[in-house]
Amino acid sequence: QVQLGESGGGLVQPGGSLRLSCAASRSIFNIRAMGWYRQAPGKQREWVAGITPGATTNYADSVKGRFAISRDNAKNTVYLQMNSLKPEDTAVYYCKSGATMGALMSLNLGSWGQGTQVTVSS
Repeated sequence: QVQLGESGGGLVQPGGSLRLSCAASRSIFNIRAMGWYRQAPGKQREWVAGITPGATTNYADSVKGRFAISRDNAKNTVYLQMNSLKPEDTAVYYCKSGATMGALMSLNLGSWGQGTQVTVSS
């Protein structure tokens, strides 16, 4: 069991920025792929971004050029820097871990955090 805790969500105006953090409770963080999904009410959970232990990244087309994922293995923490935020980015953002990038991108595999709310509104 890998326990994940997200933080950093909140209310921001369109065009603004937020940085989400996800801290993992276990030292195996450094061999896990880590990433972010999001889910708006009434919508399917959607892939956002992921990063492997070797720092290979994958982004959804909707966030490319605006969001950046990074990890600090010494702190067992993954970050999602979100810039140029749009109202359509409003969702609960979930941290996830997986054995590989492929597992991370499979909705029914891996471990999930509890989520943090991001609201983009003027």
